Amino acid sequence: MEELKYPIGKYVEQPYSEKQLQEWLLDIQTLPNRIEYAVLNLDEAQLQTPYRPGGWTVHQVVHHVADSHMNAYTRFKLGLTEENPTIKPYDEEAWAKLSDTTNLPVNISITLLHALHHRLHEVIKNISGTEWERTVFHPESKKEMTLWYLLGMYAWHGRHHTAHILKLRDREGWWGSGLSIG
Repeated sequence: MEELKYPIGKYVEQPYSEKQLQEWLLDIQTLPNRIEYAVLNLDEAQLQTPYRPGGWTVHQVVHHVADSHMNAYTRFKLGLTEENPTIKPYDEEAWAKLSDTTNLPVNISITLLHALHHRLHEVIKNISGTEWERTVFHPESKKEMTLWYLLGMYAWHGRHHTAHILKLRDREGWWGSGLSIG
């Protein structure tokens, strides 16, 4: 079950390096295309399949990534423009049950991710060395988080949920002809 829940492992904080920065910037830049590829040619029944027992459906996962990364964008902008701002937590489970998630097709959130990640990538690629040390405060975890930590977490988050969908496709044999992970 742990493998199904965390197919790429849990997020592990990494020290700053230029190499790591470039990897995470690429993760942010390419996430919309990777999510789009992950759901390519899935029918409605497949989109309504949970990625693991007790987990969200593929449909919910795609909308969740858009919701989460909208929050990420706001958190980065707050962190760059205010001194240690308190960020707003949100109830992911409740958001996953709202009508925009349950009623709208996944292509709406994929389109949103394309636009959002263009803007997010533009902001973060221009963060300077000392700005990575700027912080936001998360009241739920009672933790100060650096912008560097947030970058790593959201790069991981996108890969994490994309892997949920890709691993489900593998387990269910949903690739069809001409499609594969590699």
